[in-house]
Amino acid sequence: MRYLGPAALTAASLVLLLATDQDAVGMLAAGPSATPARVESRAASQTATGRAFPAQAAPSRTAQESAAPELATRRMSTVAHQAAPLTAAGTTAGTAPLTAAGTAVGAVAEAPPVRLNRTVLSDPLRSRRGPLPVEVFTGAGFDACTAPPLETMRAWWGTSPYGAVGIYTSGRQRACAQPELTADWVREVRRTGWRLIPTHVGRQAPCMTASGKTQRIDPAEAVQQGKEEAAEAVRAVRNLGLRTGTPIYLDIEAYPRGDSACSQAVTDFTVGWTQALHRAGFRSGFYSSTDSGIADLAAAARAGSAPLPDAVWYARWDDRATTTDGAGRLGDDLWADRARIHQYRGNVQETYGGATLTVDRDQLDAPVAR
Repeated sequence: MRYLGPAALTAASLVLLLATDQDAVGMLAAGPSATPARVESRAASQTATGRAFPAQAAPSRTAQESAAPELATRRMSTVAHQAAPLTAAGTTAGTAPLTAAGTAVGAVAEAPPVRLNRTVLSDPLRSRRGPLPVEVFTGAGFDACTAPPLETMRAWWGTSPYGAVGIYTSGRQRACAQPELTADWVREVRRTGWRLIPTHVGRQAPCMTASGKTQRIDPAEAVQQGKEEAAEAVRAVRNLGLRTGTPIYLDIEAYPRGDSACSQAVTDFTVGWTQALHRAGFRSGFYSSTDSGIADLAAAARAGSAPLPDAVWYARWDDRATTTDGAGRLGDDLWADRARIHQYRGNVQETYGGATLTVDRDQLDAPVAR
């Protein structure tokens, strides 16, 4: 996944940025931020709308940075969530150059206003008997374009600051082949201790300008197409041995915002995706840039659309390893309760245990594969 800044950068503007903004240039060389993993057990409270839980204060960045640099013991908890879906924010560490990479530092630009209609479907989680277990991971994560070799995952465990990894489990528009990604690989990396962020790369926004992703959402069929993509994603994670309750994050790459019809298509697609995942017993996640998909999803929440994803993964390369500020797009009432991932840095080459990968960095306080 690749994050575009407040506006899609042209080649000329990118050259100008790098020539004039030393902070942006400096981000390319900065070292990794070692943030120890932390997990707490608790039961999430159900809300009337099922879209957002009351805000919960997460550990401050200062407190995290003051911890010992050694990797903390990773402890995972199974939290019994009620029928209402989670709603928090998350982000996925980047992978393939799905769009031109951009870095935005500083204040968040005002997103163009769009008019969204309210899209409401029934939510199967609300009629489910008993809670749907979910595992929440708090700490540092990454993802790469292709699932790393098992030897690399073992080398990084305990030597890197990371405890979770994003994997591209399905989707016809994944940028890289996945020769390592098998049920055996999933079983072994989980046995090692890693937690997983399953991600699906399917149809993209109809107004997306990147040429590498040719399959786009049809506004007239958006809800149905979202359901179809969810069915494909569920088959894939089941084949990998992942259980019900697992979140699957929908990857919607950056697109120009301001076209209400395009934003509506993305919203309708996401509502269909979420309903189908809930019906199958899986949780819904959503990855996008703060200035396109995330901004539109927040607007959809304000409009009362439902069901919306249980967790969000927002991309803003501001080099801030935190999930608490929502990058200026997510208020304290939206996906604020253990349901956010922040992709805060991209295209970083790192070496741990003698193994080197190019990754995007994430900070998690969100559901992961259990």
